[in-house]
Amino acid sequence: NVLLILGMTALVWPIRVSGAEVRNDVIFMLVGTFFLVPLFALGEIGRWAGAVLFVALVFYLVWTFLSSRDADDADDADDPAHDVAPKSPLVSLLWVGGGLAGLLFGAKFLVEGSVSVARDFGVSEAFIGLTVVAMGTSLPELATSLIAAFRRHSEIAIGNILGSNIFNIFGILGLTAVISPISVAPRFLTFDLPIMIAVSLALVGLLLTRPQIGRAIGGLMLLAYVAYVIAA
Repeated sequence: NVLLILGMTALVWPIRVSGAEVRNDVIFMLVGTFFLVPLFALGEIGRWAGAVLFVALVFYLVWTFLSSRDADDADDADDPAHDVAPKSPLVSLLWVGGGLAGLLFGAKFLVEGSVSVARDFGVSEAFIGLTVVAMGTSLPELATSLIAAFRRHSEIAIGNILGSNIFNIFGILGLTAVISPISVAPRFLTFDLPIMIAVSLALVGLLLTRPQIGRAIGGLMLLAYVAYVIAA
């Protein structure tokens, strides 16, 4: 998410940075990232750990929702003409249901095809998960960020990536572990997680110290991602 998607987005159009607006999201993402260290060291993410992750996500979403409503109420008070008639709830539910059904079928085929590719080419399922599956599941984020960049609104990518990382750690990993405990291979603790932490810290540094993420930094991000895939 950080190296590939932000890198490509920054190459299309420099990303304007506003660290104050995403400070809480950055902190929550870092907390989740470092929380993985003891879980990975144990060699398994059990149901209780998964439940803690998922409950933390729920509390964070509720807090974020309430905070955003307070901000929206303040904006509406300043601009009464800002009100817009909402769309039909039934239509919205149909779109959500159709999208969820397509996502479930797509995920099933993606996992089965990826495992088959791993076996045919004699590579580990971990490597396929880190590359093919990771890219496939990140396509929505990539498409959204690139479209925003082509429309000169590449700053959307920051919130997109932070939100995706938070959901990946707390939501997907947590809920999956609740359904079935996840065994953690040693390589994730000694190789992948340290890189993830380093990249997350680098992103935080960029968000808090620079006015924008330009094309040069985007190119370096892509080179770093290529180097990671080769090393993996």
